[in-house]
Order: sequence, then structure tokens, then C-alpha cells
Amino acid sequence: MKNFTSSKMGFFTIAAIFIWIKSYFIYLYEFNLDIQNLMQHFLLLINPISSTLVFLGIALFARGRRVGGYIIIIHTFMSFLLYANVVFYRFNSDFITLPVLTQTSNFGSLGSSIASLVAWSDLFYLLDIIILIVLFRKSRQIWSAERMKMRQPIIIMTAGVLVFTINLALAEADRPQLLKRTFDRNYIVKYLGAYNFTVYDAIQNVKSSTERVLADGNDITEVQNYTDNKYAEPNEELFGIAEGKNIIKIHLESFHSFLIDYELHGEEVTPFINSLVNDEEENYTYFENFFHQTEQGKTADAELIVDTSLYGLPQGAAFVTKGKNTYQALPAVLNQNAGYNSSVFHGDGKSFWNRDEIYKEFGIDYFFDEAYYNMSDEQVIGYGLKDKPFFKESMPILESLEEPFYAHMMTLTHHHPYLIDEEDATIEPSDTNDGSVDRYFQTARYLDESVEQFVDDLKEAGLYEDSVIMLYGDHYGISENHTRALSELFDEEMTPFKYAELQRVPFMIKIPGVEGKGTLSEYAGQVDVMPTLLHLTGIKSQDYIQFGTDMFSDDHDDLVAFRNGDFFTEDYAMVKGLFYDNHTGEEIEPNDEVNELKERVEHELSLSDRVLQGDLLRFYTPFEDWEPVKSSDYFYDSNQIDIDASLMDKWLPKEEQDDDEEIDEDLDTDSEQTENELNDEVNR
Repeated sequence: MKNFTSSKMGFFTIAAIFIWIKSYFIYLYEFNLDIQNLMQHFLLLINPISSTLVFLGIALFARGRRVGGYIIIIHTFMSFLLYANVVFYRFNSDFITLPVLTQTSNFGSLGSSIASLVAWSDLFYLLDIIILIVLFRKSRQIWSAERMKMRQPIIIMTAGVLVFTINLALAEADRPQLLKRTFDRNYIVKYLGAYNFTVYDAIQNVKSSTERVLADGNDITEVQNYTDNKYAEPNEELFGIAEGKNIIKIHLESFHSFLIDYELHGEEVTPFINSLVNDEEENYTYFENFFHQTEQGKTADAELIVDTSLYGLPQGAAFVTKGKNTYQALPAVLNQNAGYNSSVFHGDGKSFWNRDEIYKEFGIDYFFDEAYYNMSDEQVIGYGLKDKPFFKESMPILESLEEPFYAHMMTLTHHHPYLIDEEDATIEPSDTNDGSVDRYFQTARYLDESVEQFVDDLKEAGLYEDSVIMLYGDHYGISENHTRALSELFDEEMTPFKYAELQRVPFMIKIPGVEGKGTLSEYAGQVDVMPTLLHLTGIKSQDYIQFGTDMFSDDHDDLVAFRNGDFFTEDYAMVKGLFYDNHTGEEIEPNDEVNELKERVEHELSLSDRVLQGDLLRFYTPFEDWEPVKSSDYFYDSNQIDIDASLMDKWLPKEEQDDDEEIDEDLDTDSEQTENELNDEVNR
């Protein structure tokens, strides 16, 4: 044994065994891969072997001590990739893709969220790297200058390829067309492993990048035919009922619908939002079976889906990877058809999720980011500005906008890891001993109070009664990794089907002059929002490429597709490849009806992907006078609008007015400097 460990092949073997055992341990204890039979368990055991042999085998082509150095470097890189997936999975129940890794500009704002996902016990995952370094330093005598025989690394890497071939064949036997039809990354990792998934993801990204180059005008025809056939005629009573009315969209961060009417410690968690749902005099219509349809892009995906009626991408966020695409988004459509100006209000950095670039492609006129707010320490927590000062400081800007306007108000405080200052917490946490779940209810209460304050301010400003007010949830807040705590909260086992049901998020809307319809049971998703709003403002959605349908239409399509290929309808659901009777929650055997629904979902998602990957909307003209959005027409600087000073006096406390004056002076100076620099450049 001593002779074996004191050799190059011995060192290689130890490194390979370490990464194999660590991968298998993490698969079992960090990821929820839903192992259902012995074959899947066997595949989970062997799938790290192929990539380990191939990647570590590369080091054996080196000479002398470099062999050991390269083995350690490759081993460390593989360990880092695996651990990055561990941290990412703890919140997202998903695996990192290359597009996500490229979104490094977001990492600065993610600090507190990432820190909450790291445990002291994770130091265990460094142990094998430390052992390898010690062995390397103690075995200098084995690193002779000559190369190993060429056939040795070739044999090892060939063995890795052979193991992968066997692995893939067995995986295909248990899950046919694994790499062709599945939309779920959990399946690929379960069957092929995290490293092979990364290789597969890289290939998919190269493939998608070539799709745009190869696309032409003929590719949009099939998509147009599909969306034309799916189009739902508007409700005659509601079509155009909100023409010329302001639209104020309130983005409820990480808000599950189960919070509606939920009581904790004998108290309503969200009493004000509950009142909008339950009080007939408020005149809201609430869709109780409305689902988020986001994937890795989370909030960015929600924005994309709501404002374009396209689905997000299966990997990464289209906001980043497709930020220069052509879009025919709701802000531009409202502007060209009805003269709306559009604004986004967000108390965070403007470059997060590449918003300062893709908003230009959407035709958004104004973007009010953190530069417009008092971002002092006492007003900031977690991802950015607290919701109460955010809404309060947004009011003078909102009142200064020319009407009609489309305003998107994005909240932040109710976001993982659900941090809240003691003075802002007005309800006790839950007692599941799961920190983020327990705090979830406290930040939900804070968000509820913030929305109440904002609604009161809208009423005082005269903007409430005659505006369309829409509230919607963007994505889940409690991931599937917290099923123990969720089971305790709901006093029942949190099965995959039960958790899929929790993907409901609120959608409620108040339409001026229209009596609220109360709670509707219609099944719908975020992709249905844009056609609904267009019809309310008197614009036919049929002219545009949209995968959703008007939620108020008698012909509304109730098939709600999830990005991973699962779905819900009024009668059926598919969750992780299994079918359910949606009335009883019981699993059912596949039949023609559910198989047809599954095929429709896959076809619709693939068409949406083709639109984004091929940038197909550049080939499509909705109507004769449509003007493609030119991003060069938009510039989000500090002086986008003139904010009425009297409105500042009305809404902000004196100390905040002083802060804003200082910010304005700094921004004016920056603007003057920028203008001078541009003039100098022109002169040169």
C-alpha cells in the first residue's frame, strides 16, 4: 500500500477516489434527486466516475511534478464546481448553468443571501484537497522528470468515455430520450452527474448561440401560426374598459399565495392584502389558481414573462443572455398604441440582472434605480432599499410622471434570506427551527404594511381610484429544500405534488369603474398577464407573438406550463414526470388526454425557446406602422424627469429632502461632467 501511494498512478487514484466519494455523498445528502429504484441509485453511484477519469486523466499528459500539480488544480476546480452547486441548490433547488455563472455582476447584491446558505460543516468538503496537498509535498521523490507512458493517460481517459457510454445507455433505458426531451436539470444530474451536466450545458449554450446566426424570417412562421391558433377573443364587456387609465403594477417579491389568509400565532400574516382579496368594496378580482412560471432567472424571469408573454430560458436568465434581443414588450406596445410612458422603480443597482440594458430593448422610458433614493444604512437591508421608504420616496416621482403611465413598483425586503430589523418586525417568527422559513412571515408582514402605506398614499395623491392597480407574486420564496419546515407549517407531508401546488403566487387586479369579481378559480400563469392588460386597454393581443391568453376571456386556455415541462390544469397536473388528478391529488396512470397536454407543453416551451435563442422577433412586424424599439433612444441618467419640488416636500421627511438635494446636486455634477466629456470627444 505504501508503494502504491508513493507513485504517480497511486496519487492519481487517491484523487479520483476522493472526488468520487465526495460527489456521491453530496448527491445523497445535499441534493433532492428523488431516487426511485435500484437502477437510479446505481447510476448515481457510478456517474461521477466517467468525468473524474477524463478530467483528471488530462493531468497525466504533463511531465514531472506538474502531473501532481495539475491533478490538484483539476481536483480543486471540480470540488469548487460541486460546492457551488451545493450552495446554489440550497435555495434554488436547482443546478448552476454557465449562463448563471456569467452573471457575475449580480454577485455583489447576493452577499447576505449566499452567506446564509453556507454552513460551518461545509469545511468538511475541503478535507480531501488538504490531504492531497500534504501527500504531494511529502512525495517529492515520485515526481521524476520523465513523462508517463502515453498509453496510460489514453487508457484512463478511454475508460472514462466507456463508463460514460454505459452510464448513458442505462440512463436511456430508465428514462428514454433523456437529453432530447427533458426540461428538468434534476434528471440529468441524477442520471449523468453534475460534471457531465456542466458539459451538456456548455454544448447546449454553444448550440443556442449558433441558432441566432442561422435563423431567418421563415422560422417565425410556425410560432406565429401556433400563437394565432391559441388566441382567445377578449371579454366584450371588459375590452377597452381601462383605455387611457394609468397602470400601477406592484411586484410582490417571493410571495406564495398560501400567505393569503394564513394565520400565525393567531394573527393574520398579511391582513391588508387579505382585505383586498376578501372585501367586496375594494373591487379587486383575485385569481386563486395563478402560478409563477420562472426558472433560474427568478425575478428577472417574472419580469420577462409578464411583459412579453414569452417563457424564460431553461438555463440562466434571458435578461442577461438575451439582453440585446428584439422584443415587442408591453411598455413599447402601450406606447405605440395608446401613448403610454413607462417606468420601473427599484431600490437596487441598475445593472443587477442587466436591467439597464434590457429595459431599453423593452422600450421602458424611465428607470428609477438606487440613485434616486436615500440609500443610507438605516434604510437598506438585504438586497437594497427597504419597502416602506421605497414606496414613500417613489411617490413624488410617480406624481411627476405624465399620464397615462405604466409603472412597475418592485419590492425587495421580502427576499431570501428574509432579513428584518427588530424595529420593523411586527409579528413573531414561526417556530420550525428553520431560520429562513421562520423569518419569512416577518418580512411578509412588513411587505403587507408597505403595500398598505403605498395604497393610502396613492389615494391621497388622487392616483388610486382612476388607475388599474395590479399586484402579483414573482416566484416562490421557500424552496423545496425546506420541506420539513413546510410539512410542520401545514401539518401534512410535503410531497412533490403538494410542493408544486405551492407554486401559486397572487394575482389581483382593480379596474376603474368595474365591480370586482371576487375570487376566481380560473387556472392561469404569468404568461397570461400581457394579453389580459392589452385587452383591458383596448389593444388586440392577436397582433403579437404571445403564448398566454386573456384571463377574463371565455376562451382562456387553462393549461399552465412550468419551465421544467410540468403543468397544471383544472383537472390534471404533471409533477416530476408523474400525472395527478388535480381534484383529488391522487396519482393516475398516463392516458391520451394527459399525454396530449404533456406534448403541448413541450411544444410550446420549445417554440418560445426558438423565439429567444434565434432572436426571431427581429423578423416579425405586428402591424404596418410598428416601429422596432431602438435601444439608442433610451438613456437612464439622473435627470430623466423633472421632479416637482413641492411633491418632495409633501411626501418626504425633512432630513430625507436634504439627502435628496445632495444626491441631485451630485447627479447634476456627474451629468455635466459626462456632457463635457462627450463634447470634448466630439471636438477631438
